[in-house]
Amino acid sequence: MAHHNSLGQPIGAPLTVTLPRPPIPHAAMTGRWAQVVPTDPAAHGPALFDAFAHDTDGRNWTYLPYGPFDSLTGFMDWLVPTSAGNDPLFNTILDRAGRPLGLASYLRIDPANGVAEVGHIHFSPLIQRSAIATEAMYLMMARVFDALGYRRYEWKCDALNAPSRAAAQRLGFQYEGTFRQATSYKGRNRDTAWFAMIDSDWPHARAAFQNWLAPSNFNAEGQQKSPLRAAARR
Repeated sequence: MAHHNSLGQPIGAPLTVTLPRPPIPHAAMTGRWAQVVPTDPAAHGPALFDAFAHDTDGRNWTYLPYGPFDSLTGFMDWLVPTSAGNDPLFNTILDRAGRPLGLASYLRIDPANGVAEVGHIHFSPLIQRSAIATEAMYLMMARVFDALGYRRYEWKCDALNAPSRAAAQRLGFQYEGTFRQATSYKGRNRDTAWFAMIDSDWPHARAAFQNWLAPSNFNAEGQQKSPLRAAARR
């Protein structure tokens, strides 16, 4: 529906939330499969290093601006200062047994406009393509939209990173365009693909996540019966 001002000019729709929104708290989130908790380098670092070492050829580091790390010392030298601030706000992904198996952060947090981004996503091979990874992303989205009332949640990646692009779309983010040579890392140019979910997208995506994560969608071996991709798209 078009909106116009008194001069007949088209203008944006009125805000449906009060701004600013609250800052994102650094607090644990718990689901059926996954826990997402504030990163504690001393408690999580060694286990994360071991989990990431299952990526024996280092392909999971290709599109990250840091790593791979050859030693625990090198990994900790990166993790300790990087996870110490409030933006990015680093979280460790744990399985039901409490094992640290991945990282993800909120970043570019903008309470004044109700916008945040998810990034620094690094799932170890132990949770890639698993319910743990999917539920972790759902929990982070639910905090932004349901708990805090944000208007927009972004996902950005190297435009050549096909797995990340596919993951964004599977999770319900919509592709918005590519910014050519937006940044650089590891001595090379990066075109950045932008994806986002907005508050009006969230109810449908939330229902798709909840249907997918339901116990009835998994067999006795923990394998999904119906994929999230089919449910998440309008």
